[in-house]
Amino acid sequence: MVKAMPKIFYLYQGKKFNLKELYSQVKKRRGKAKILASVIVDIGSQKEGWNVPAKVVFVRDRNRSKQWLALLTTDIDLADEEVVRIYSKRWDIEVFFKMSKTYLKLAKEFQGRSYDQLVGHTTIVFMRYIMLMLEAREQSDSKTLGNLFFLYCEELKDISFAEAILIFLDILKEALKKELMLTDKAFRKIYASFIGKIPAVYLNLLGIQGCES
Repeated sequence: MVKAMPKIFYLYQGKKFNLKELYSQVKKRRGKAKILASVIVDIGSQKEGWNVPAKVVFVRDRNRSKQWLALLTTDIDLADEEVVRIYSKRWDIEVFFKMSKTYLKLAKEFQGRSYDQLVGHTTIVFMRYIMLMLEAREQSDSKTLGNLFFLYCEELKDISFAEAILIFLDILKEALKKELMLTDKAFRKIYASFIGKIPAVYLNLLGIQGCES
């Protein structure tokens, strides 16, 4: 994000404009679009004398609808929406540094010239931030409620193919006994003959023993 500073200029169509002047020069999108406009400018020159092109994307300030913010990228091939998406991802880093410096006293709680002391202090501050973010997530994110999510998945889980086959076999047993009025001995003989014709590899998958009745 770039600030509208009056003494910082951008080269557009051969003329220099500060950010507010540049915004007044570009064509705006109609309606209540979140992305108001974008423009390709030059922001300086390299040692070889080549100009450095950049894209400035003007977006609506969500906190102040009549105001705008400007995002700048030197990757001019990025779409406007992609520029905004990448910036929104990187904003979490800015929040992290703001929290660490303002509230967790990074570089303020201790002062010293020892490298180990600096590393130790920074590590302690980062650990504080991690613990705070973990607590915030557990308070607001339902996915962290223990094994509740996985228990719901188990409740909704479909039965396996092997379980379905065993259910069909049980239904077949009851139907044969009822419709053919077979004795238990006669039924066990027929069922054993049927099971005996099924390859052993399939019986193992179903968890059926060859002599099961």
